[in-house]
Amino acid sequence: MSKLVFVFPGQGSQHVGMGAHLAEQSSKAAEVFERADEIFGMPLSRACFEGPEEELRQTDITQPALFATSAATLEVLREAGIEPAAVAGHSLGEYSALYAAGSFDFETGMRLVATRGHAFAEAGRSQPGSMAAIVGLPADKVRELCNELGKETGGTLVAANQNEPMQTVISGDPESIEMACERFREAGAKRALILPVSGAFHSPLVAPAADAMHQALKDAEIAEPRVLFVNNADAQPLRDPEAIKGSLVRQVTSSVRWTASIQYLLGEGYGTFVEVGSGKALSGLIRRINREAVCHTTENAAAIEKTVQALTAK
Repeated sequence: MSKLVFVFPGQGSQHVGMGAHLAEQSSKAAEVFERADEIFGMPLSRACFEGPEEELRQTDITQPALFATSAATLEVLREAGIEPAAVAGHSLGEYSALYAAGSFDFETGMRLVATRGHAFAEAGRSQPGSMAAIVGLPADKVRELCNELGKETGGTLVAANQNEPMQTVISGDPESIEMACERFREAGAKRALILPVSGAFHSPLVAPAADAMHQALKDAEIAEPRVLFVNNADAQPLRDPEAIKGSLVRQVTSSVRWTASIQYLLGEGYGTFVEVGSGKALSGLIRRINREAVCHTTENAAAIEKTVQALTAK
């Protein structure tokens, strides 16, 4: 078997009911949610297990809820004796990846993502923004058109999430995003879909959130990862704690280079991936980046059982 990577999802993968199966099947996973409630100061687990959906979609709830769910999933995999050789996370998922790599403890992670969720929500309220998924055009073409349209409108428009070779999420002010969607359709995009998000994440419009994370990370205790960690901003491995802090600040406003991150891992012989947490979106992206990649999910009890069987079979 090729070397194993744990990948961790970010905002957008949440759904009501996430994590409930984990708390039912594992006392250690249940303890994670109990600890999350304690640190967060409200019943975050109830938002995960029961919703309502409107609450779970609130950025300042979504981000710590997803972190807690990934951490609880990690406990179930560890109980089965499954550990990664490398980790990577999509946007918010970088915090889950670093927690899995031993760079900080659960309380530190929870407090950081709670700060991040609040900062993103505040940035979205103070500077309205929007995002849209562009499907069916190469990433280079999307970046080129974003540059052209940004100059044309004088607004903010960037390629925010480079998810797979033919899917890029753009970010910017609402007017520029609406105009861009129409222009991308004219350019041949199969889909140009505005996303239900509260701000222009991974763009200059959320710079105040980067400032907030700089302050939060400045004094945070972060250790060198115990396994290979590939960051979003550069799609390269990082080990130095100060470099990791800087990367976590930069990723707030920079592009999520997911395609390049996965290609780097594949090039280094990491060909088996477990999506640790809610949903299975990352597995779909990885398969579209390279059809030969082996992907496993943990989205429900049946998926976890299947993943554990596949990875522990002799």
